[in-house]
Amino acid sequence: MTDSLALHTDKYQINMMYAHWKRGTADEVAVFEAYFRKLPFGNGYAVFAGLERIVGYIKGLAFAEEDIAYLRTQEEGYEEAFLERLREFRFTGNLYSMLEGTLVFPNQPLIRVEARIFEAQLVETALLNFLNYQTLIATKASRIKRVAPDELLLEFGTRRAQEADAAVWGARATYIAGFHATSNLRAGKLFGIQTSGTHAHSWVQGHDSEEDAFRQYAEALPDHVTLLVDTYDTLKSGVPNAIKTARWLADRGKRLHGIRLDSGDLAYLSKRARAMLDDAGFPEVRIVASNDLDENIISELKAQGARIDVWGVGTQLITAFDQPSLGGVYKLVARQKDGELIPVIKISGNPEKISTPGAKDVYRIVSRRTGKAEADYICLPEEQEAVVTGESIRLPDPLHPHQSKLVTDYEALPLLHPIFKDGDLILELPTLDGIRSYHEEQLSLFWPEVLRKLNPETYRVNVSQDLWELRAALIERYH
Repeated sequence: MTDSLALHTDKYQINMMYAHWKRGTADEVAVFEAYFRKLPFGNGYAVFAGLERIVGYIKGLAFAEEDIAYLRTQEEGYEEAFLERLREFRFTGNLYSMLEGTLVFPNQPLIRVEARIFEAQLVETALLNFLNYQTLIATKASRIKRVAPDELLLEFGTRRAQEADAAVWGARATYIAGFHATSNLRAGKLFGIQTSGTHAHSWVQGHDSEEDAFRQYAEALPDHVTLLVDTYDTLKSGVPNAIKTARWLADRGKRLHGIRLDSGDLAYLSKRARAMLDDAGFPEVRIVASNDLDENIISELKAQGARIDVWGVGTQLITAFDQPSLGGVYKLVARQKDGELIPVIKISGNPEKISTPGAKDVYRIVSRRTGKAEADYICLPEEQEAVVTGESIRLPDPLHPHQSKLVTDYEALPLLHPIFKDGDLILELPTLDGIRSYHEEQLSLFWPEVLRKLNPETYRVNVSQDLWELRAALIERYH
């Protein structure tokens, strides 16, 4: 069976494409923007991820013969001429996107698609699928990194991830945000991420004694020995047997790399294990902790003085356990009429769901005096020059609109970058390590108050006065 992602979409996309084809409007240009309305995890920011997956999807987007044959079986009875049009399908539009690793905020365009409605409609579902999941996991990983900035972070979530693709692309998203290694070998192979692993409890259970299990593991992998010490009794059995193994390795010019705690009171056990290892002359042996960890548990363990050097984080990270989805949306903001693009709006009984019309650009306003981001500024294309040349702009407080500040001495960093032009990829995608470094640079632009885990300061995301007035006028018109 051909590995095609053309049908990785909702059926209503195909139905709308068919309706446009029947009406003769399939080639009219439309502009869509993808964004999310609410920050996940009660966080002060999110971390954009998923662009590489989106680029690969769009580059290879084509309907295979199996796809056409399947659509022929659908009850809608799509005409053969339409199916033939799908057989020739290629993305020929423009796509603008934020770069992976960018710190992002609610209600700002993360991606803008400008294409024939026939194309722009099809890509919605897959684009949101990739963006929503990877951004969510990168954000969760960044939260964990913020509470453990100096320790090694290992992603251990594959067996609990929602299927194979989630495990692999989730591992990549955690690496963007600062994790150091993954247990998933396929992710290591595909993306060049360092891999890490110890052994299972079954290894210990499969031997006559814990000491024998540790010794035989050390004989098999003498240069990579980290021992799981909680199969029977961590302090009475596991750590003492690990120390015996460390001595055995030392006699052969090798060393024990670490012990791993996977259950019990991790704060108490790590402190006692650290003392035992130090007293035995092995201060260099690292203590690895796992067992349903997340940023809250890690923060609490550190507050209790836990002596943990390496954190293995699995289920809570790869499933984004406390925030199952990001909630990103893809909305039409402009459509072609009489040869021109006109702005459109979606109005809802829920005020937070009212969209902002028109194709927009986003700039990060960075103070030249402090080097810190003051706000993100969303404006119409015709307002670009004023922002780029540094004209003064007034930024209302997002929580108290009657309060504002005037920003004058700033640099405006464009956040939406051209990725595809007329269907051709024009951006050379950075390496994964390059994305990771870019994310670190992004963090340095923000005050700690925005980045903190608890009660973060709300970062300003402002729209221009012209854009505000356009939105108000369209709301008034349709009301």
